[in-house]
Amino acid sequence: MIEEQVILVNENDEQIGLMPKMEAHEKAILHRAFSVFIFNDKGELLLQQRAADKYHSPNLWTNTCCSHQRNGETNIEAGKRRLQEEMGFSCDINEIFSFIYQAPFDNGLTEHELDHVMVGYFNEDPNINRDEVESYHWMTLENVKKDIELHPEKYTKWFKIIFKESLKKLKV
Repeated sequence: MIEEQVILVNENDEQIGLMPKMEAHEKAILHRAFSVFIFNDKGELLLQQRAADKYHSPNLWTNTCCSHQRNGETNIEAGKRRLQEEMGFSCDINEIFSFIYQAPFDNGLTEHELDHVMVGYFNEDPNINRDEVESYHWMTLENVKKDIELHPEKYTKWFKIIFKESLKKLKV
């Protein structure tokens, strides 16, 4: 199996190359990524708990889904693809902003991403892919904020960064 490639970018989100995903994370090279936040009609955010056998951040809670765009794939196409692959449903999503962050992990890998944050709406239960997702639940943004403050160890590093960066922009 060929290792997934990430799109290397400069700070203006201009593509400057491709690199195997693990190599980019080992070298902390800036690359394009996306994060999807799905809300229901009650204004609750759909959170996922990462599967136990993920190579980093297993069993931690995070946003609805996130990943990396494939070469030639738009941000929206990538978000919809991964939403279907991880959470088992599709819905319209819109990009609301992007920003750069860096998050080192205990295993020597580092996320250094220009992250495109997208929002969508869905009112049913997801059909989760057990290879990717351990569990899920819906929470209000206020309850997510409180829970992160009380139990930061339960959440992925990037979600805490993105959530703080996004909170005002995510108000539904």
